[in-house]
Parts: sequence; structure tokens; C-alpha cells
Amino acid sequence: MKRIFTKLLFLMAPLAALAQGEQAANVYFTSDISAESLVRIYRAVGKQATGRVAVKISTGESARSNQLSPELIGRLVSEVGGTLVECNTAYSGNRSSTASHRRAIEERGYNDIATVDIMDEEGSIDIPVADNTHLQFDRVGSHVANYDFLINLAHFKGHAMGGFGGVLKNQSIGMASREGKTLIHTAGEYSNPSQVFGNRRGQDAFLESMAAAAQAVHNYYNGNVVYIDVMNNLSVDCDCDGSPAAPRMRDIGILASTDPVALDKACLDLVFNHQSTAGDDSQPLIDRINRQHGTHIVDYAEQIGLGTTAYNLIDIDSTPSAIHSATASQRYNVYTIDGRKVLTNAASTDGLPAGTYIVNGREMAIGK
Repeated sequence: MKRIFTKLLFLMAPLAALAQGEQAANVYFTSDISAESLVRIYRAVGKQATGRVAVKISTGESARSNQLSPELIGRLVSEVGGTLVECNTAYSGNRSSTASHRRAIEERGYNDIATVDIMDEEGSIDIPVADNTHLQFDRVGSHVANYDFLINLAHFKGHAMGGFGGVLKNQSIGMASREGKTLIHTAGEYSNPSQVFGNRRGQDAFLESMAAAAQAVHNYYNGNVVYIDVMNNLSVDCDCDGSPAAPRMRDIGILASTDPVALDKACLDLVFNHQSTAGDDSQPLIDRINRQHGTHIVDYAEQIGLGTTAYNLIDIDSTPSAIHSATASQRYNVYTIDGRKVLTNAASTDGLPAGTYIVNGREMAIGK
């Protein structure tokens, strides 16, 4: 990614003329996927975790899955004094019961870096949803009430049902109890885990239910959430797959924000704008996302007010000691109105013919 995110420093004004007058969210980026950079990008966001801190991860279905390793996340968990949190799976597998899930946690080595709390070990609670199009409440592990602040630490990758999994999935399906997961998967129709794959209301209804559930958790913590996507091991399959397909795309980096919609949107743009080469092919992941209409979740999450798809992409590798100043390095993903890609993570929009473009997820007039 150093070939894309150059080390150029320059003064960049914020995006102007965003559609509907909406302000873009800051999304921070580093191409260095390491324990040190994970701490550094958390600090870059500028929102300090306080009180009792939950760090939501996926513990993975097997040792062959691509979940984030204890070695990668341990320093961050220590930095925030966090407890790792998870919920049991609705499908039958290695983590569908608390006993089997605890064995998996021990085998993966997560107990070596922090206390791990299975949040639905003692049942569920129902928290309010702002959008009740499909869900009347979000059924989450009862231990969510034990925390004041959430670090949503997601592995961005493909997903067989959602198209992709990022922070929105990690906060919706990931925070829900077994019954809550079933309600989300079936757009509010069933709560019995034996019916988890009985969605009769359509793919978009499932994606919209995930967005509503993610918003419910965000609101429950009064926005006291930091969102992080780690874009490594970019398989088309989720960490819930015990035998995932091998990644065809190279690792990209770590991104973080206080806005989950902008964050997942920025990650999607990095995939869709990626220039594939031999041994670095983004097309399988793009095909998986498109097949499941996966991008709909960010559009719907924006529609219901969880966040914005407009973002400023800030490369913290360029200005590691001045990440909050005006010299932070702005990047642009640009499409024509008809969807043709014209710039990928560019340092500037200079040189584009005058016209209207889609810039970092928002319609923008350039040179007019």
C-alpha cells in the first residue's frame, strides 16, 4: 500500500459542497498492520476509552479461520484496559454453546492477553432500536450492561451471507445473543436459533436489520464507541467459516473512525478501487460483495442516521505526530456519475475535467 499512500505532505482543505450539506467523517488509515500501529491508529481517532471498556472481536470458528490474532490485538487491549467480549453463534458449530466457545477461546490464545467475556452466557436483554422497519428491539448478550465504552475491533473480509463483514456486522450480529442473531438474520420473523437461516423477507431486509441493530448498540453506549477495521487476510469468507477460501487479495492496512458507516464505506472503496495485479486480485471479493448486495448496509445505515458515507481519508503514516492538524494527508476515491473509476486514493483531485463526480462517497462539483 505504500505504492498508493505516498509520503507526500501537503495542506488540504476539507471537502466542500457535500450532498445535503452533510459533513464528512474522518477515517484514519495506516498501511502497517502491526500491534504498534493498532495502538497508534486508536490514538489517532482522538476519542479516549474510559470506564469499563469492552473490546468486541470475533474469536473465529477454527484455527484455520482468519480472525485477528492475540499477538496483533494484545497491545491495544492492554492500552484501553479492556475486556474481550463475544457472543455465542446461532448456527451449530464450535462456538454455539458457552462451554464449546470457551474451549475455542483457550485454543486461540485469547485468554493469554485479557479476560474474555461471553456476553450471552447469562442470557439476553432487549435494547431499543431507532429504526423498527424490521426489528422491534435488538436482543443482545446481557453483559453489554457491564460496560461503559466499546472498542469495535473488526476484521474486514468477505461474508457468505452479508457480502462482507466489517464494523457494522461486528456490532450487530456480533453483539447479539443466539436469539438476537436469529432475529437479525430473519428480519424480525424468528428468534429460535433452529430457524436462523429461514429468512423469507429477502436479502435487503437482512442487511437493513443488521444496520438497525448496529445503530441500537451505538445508541446504547451513547456513541462511546471507537470503530476499527483491520483489512488483512481478505478472504471471500468470514471468520465464522472454519475452512475459508484462501485470500486472493493482498493485505491493505488498518482503518479507524468514530463513524461506522464512513469506516465500512472507506474499506469498501479500497476494495472496489483496488488495482489488481498478478497475485493480488480483488475481483473475487468484489464479486462476493455484489452477489449479496452487500453495499446496501452502508447506504441504509446512513439513511437511518447511524453515520455518513462521506469521509476524509487521512493517512497517519504521513504525519504521525500531527494527525489532528490541517497537514493531515487527505486522500480521494473518485468515480464519474455513471460509475466509472477515475482516481484511486489520490492525493488531489487536481487535473480532473470540470464536472460532477462521486468523491469519497458523495456527489461533488469540481472545477465549476
